Amino acid sequence: MSEKVSESKLSTSDEIEYQLVLHAIKLTYGHNFDDYAQKSLKRRLEYHVEKYEFESLTDMIKPIVHDEAFFENLLNTVSVPVTEMFRDPLFFRTLREKILPLLKTYPSVNIWHAGCATGEEVYSMAIMLEEEGLYDNCNIYATDFNANSLKIAQSGIINYGRMQKYTENYYLAGGKKSFSDYYDSHEDGIVMDKELTRNVTFAKHNLASDSVFGQFHLILCRNVMIYFGKSLQESVFSLFSESILPLGYLCLGSHESLDYSRALTRYETVFDKHKIYRKKQ
Repeated sequence: MSEKVSESKLSTSDEIEYQLVLHAIKLTYGHNFDDYAQKSLKRRLEYHVEKYEFESLTDMIKPIVHDEAFFENLLNTVSVPVTEMFRDPLFFRTLREKILPLLKTYPSVNIWHAGCATGEEVYSMAIMLEEEGLYDNCNIYATDFNANSLKIAQSGIINYGRMQKYTENYYLAGGKKSFSDYYDSHEDGIVMDKELTRNVTFAKHNLASDSVFGQFHLILCRNVMIYFGKSLQESVFSLFSESILPLGYLCLGSHESLDYSRALTRYETVFDKHKIYRKKQ
């Protein structure tokens, strides 16, 4: 009996510490993680405790409040900036062959990469638009709430060790040139051609708290929603619905879906396998 009581108290104590850390982040920087997927968030905070050899979660509160560099490092852990160029190549091939020809019918096209992380998918899109003769008619907005990820995205610098995988993805996605035409060597790896971002605006935007800032023909938010709780997912889907023009497209990640969302009634499913939806008129 006593052991069970002890375990219960320990669990309660851990939960209190966890909530105190989240509250410190919210008060100091305005980031609200209340509606994020809590198991994943707890796991990543606990990883940070081990990394810095803290004795408890609450040992992080002082550096969070007083050391912005520490918090940025923590944010990089929590915000999961995991991406790759032409991720899920058949999705990009479908986008190239089925969606871009329809977007060509507009005099200009607005595209939003929401939660762009370090920018690999932004460069992937830019390459496709160039090859399909659509780039110069496009305005591309690449946003993320993580300032460090945006800085990396703007630099265009990519680890050379990933390029073999990215090259394979490029050709599977229907690439029409030599992939090496789009980058040059760099001391830290390779750097993407700056011309690919001539129509790209990188900006900080928090899907959890910021509002509509434009009207878009295409929104890509892939492999981001899986880290959000149900309430936040609904909020973000509502934001997207307000931001997408009638007959515009929303693209989600392979493990994400509108199927159980209230927003589903506003869309028709165009390619269920690739999670591509079209907003109704």
